[in-house]
Amino acid sequence: MARYTGPVCRLCRREGMKLFLKGERCYTGKCGIDRRAFAPGQHGQARAKKPTEYGLQLREKQKTRRMYGVMEKQFRHYFDVAARKKGMAGENLLVLLERRLDNVIFHLGFASSRPEARQLVNHGHYTINGKKVDIASYSVRVGEVIAVKEGSKSSPRIKLLLENLGSRALPAWLSLDANTAAGTVIALPTREDIQIPIQEHLIVEKYSR
Repeated sequence: MARYTGPVCRLCRREGMKLFLKGERCYTGKCGIDRRAFAPGQHGQARAKKPTEYGLQLREKQKTRRMYGVMEKQFRHYFDVAARKKGMAGENLLVLLERRLDNVIFHLGFASSRPEARQLVNHGHYTINGKKVDIASYSVRVGEVIAVKEGSKSSPRIKLLLENLGSRALPAWLSLDANTAAGTVIALPTREDIQIPIQEHLIVEKYSR
């Protein structure tokens, strides 16, 4: 399955909630789901049918996958890894997704959205412990320092992002030094740190069918 390249506001409307895929626009009145709070398509405004159990599980999986920008095959791999770990598979899955480098870049404020973070990581604008890393799926570890590459700080887009550092709420497992544009992983994320409204047990139920 190819990566979706259409209007991302349609994805938010399909899932019935903001997935924060367009950065600053999601916080304004121009947000697609604020203007048209119904599903896309010619039947979007039709009376909604009561979803089936499978339908609820599918929507939760799709919502989570789209929010983190992960393809179906990769998402299933994350679940398989999470299921083999000790503890609850659903919580393990969310922790693995939170540890992705593009997600950490977004949380630190080095990008306005996860899609933008993924693009900037792929273009090599960030370093981990002083070394360039251009793999968006890289799983961060405790003690690692994520920073904007010195040569990238002159980029107009990144310069604008750095001017607004510290304006976004930071998860407890990360710390940020706005002066040096560097963030540190001070702990691994826990379920309590993940404030996204996801019912992970529905994802586990879908993959356990």
